[in-house]
Amino acid sequence: MLNKNQLEEIKKYLEKAQNPIFFFDNDPDGLCSFLLLRRWIGRGKGVAIKSFPDLDAGYFRKVEELNADFVFILDKPVISKNFLKEIEEHNIPTVWIDHHNIQTEIPEFVHYYNPCYGEKESNEPVTYWCYKITEKKDDLWIAVAGCISDKFVPEFYSEFEKQYPELSIGYKNAFDIFYNAQIGKISKLFSFALKDRTTNVVSMLRFLVNVKSPYDLLEENPKNFGIHHRFNQIDGRYQKLLKKASLFGKNSGKILFFQYGGDLSISSDLSNELSYKFPKKIIVVIYISGVKANISVRGKKIREPILKSLKGLEGATGGGHEDAVGAQVRVEDIETFKKNFESNLE
Repeated sequence: MLNKNQLEEIKKYLEKAQNPIFFFDNDPDGLCSFLLLRRWIGRGKGVAIKSFPDLDAGYFRKVEELNADFVFILDKPVISKNFLKEIEEHNIPTVWIDHHNIQTEIPEFVHYYNPCYGEKESNEPVTYWCYKITEKKDDLWIAVAGCISDKFVPEFYSEFEKQYPELSIGYKNAFDIFYNAQIGKISKLFSFALKDRTTNVVSMLRFLVNVKSPYDLLEENPKNFGIHHRFNQIDGRYQKLLKKASLFGKNSGKILFFQYGGDLSISSDLSNELSYKFPKKIIVVIYISGVKANISVRGKKIREPILKSLKGLEGATGGGHEDAVGAQVRVEDIETFKKNFESNLE
């Protein structure tokens, strides 16, 4: 876990930054982490990272375009060597906060913070630690939305229940809240709105940086129309895929394999909800786009079997948490991956 000294260090870097740029993972945990820090210091620009699996060198042009004096990287486990090389050559202070297993060599010039490494190891989402840094009570709802999206119920949820009883529910686990409470609707609005054109995402960030309360987001109005419009666009397609995948789940064995294609990547969202609906199964959702297949896997201690299953497959990548893993393989290697995975589980 991160200790008080580390949290104070990050706070001092934030205070020192006059024109920071925040690179954050393209999911609610990454977005909420950015919002908490940005709303606290009142300055800086946010950029959602859509490249997979790493933050690639192409994003450095954003640092130059915005003339950033500080770089903050949130909830991203892999950063390309070329991106780090550019940062070092331009001598830009960099703070990296993550909660995944280290998959990149950490250069000495980067200030790296990860609760997975330290005297007391833990795995709270980055949103959790960003709220611990800022502790801005007006942003409690943002902190809870980010945490539950990453399957984590923070200790300050009880405070949230008192402040926003109509947005919360009692729970057995984080996904009970995510799929059944209004604060979960906010998390899903975040997730689906991130899956939009860059100009629309930028408009969303501009709105969220200044929004006063969760009700200003939940209640559709001209200012948040784009967010709700995108949510409704995606949710219709999402529900159809979820229904189809659920039928597979009722008839599958230990592993639920579900494969789909198209122009919309929502494999992570699908795998999360399928794991909630079928908690005793291992969920493998495969999204095909061009020559690549993105894979989202959920299940108890599946990280090692997945990584082993990728060995020997050309260009295959993978990583993530112990129970939630993302991977990418060539389309022609999907069947080999499936056989490898079933074999490794045995």
